[in-house]
Amino acid sequence: MSRMTLSIADTIVTAALLKGREKKFAPLTVAVLDAGGHLTAFKREDRSGILRFDIAFGKAWGALGMGFGSRELAARAVSAPAFINAIAAASGGRVVPVPSGVLVIDAEGEVIGAVGISGDTSDNDEICALAGIAAAGLKAQAGAEKPA
Repeated sequence: MSRMTLSIADTIVTAALLKGREKKFAPLTVAVLDAGGHLTAFKREDRSGILRFDIAFGKAWGALGMGFGSRELAARAVSAPAFINAIAAASGGRVVPVPSGVLVIDAEGEVIGAVGISGDTSDNDEICALAGIAAAGLKAQAGAEKPA
């Protein structure tokens, strides 16, 4: 099993931000966590709001904590709001149940970390997370349906 390294995390952050500029998305904030939920890399673009770090971190942390991408958490927020309320309480409010908290999977199929992005719409944030993970040569698990 591989692990999330600073080099991998930096590749993910850089590629995610490049995708955001290519698509002309709003300024982004990107957080990459290792499998234990520890921050490995983080960048916030100029003019990205002050809450964006907490949101990006919460998306990634929630994906790690539940074992699936935050797009699935978003779906469950609609179908089972009591479940999401319980997770919010159990996590001290750290889980952000909207898309773009994406698990990072190595070649052996093991979760080595997660990416969370905030700044544009959640679907656009997720597009950037997926691009960053692909640039690192790893697989992504976003949850339920992915954006087109």
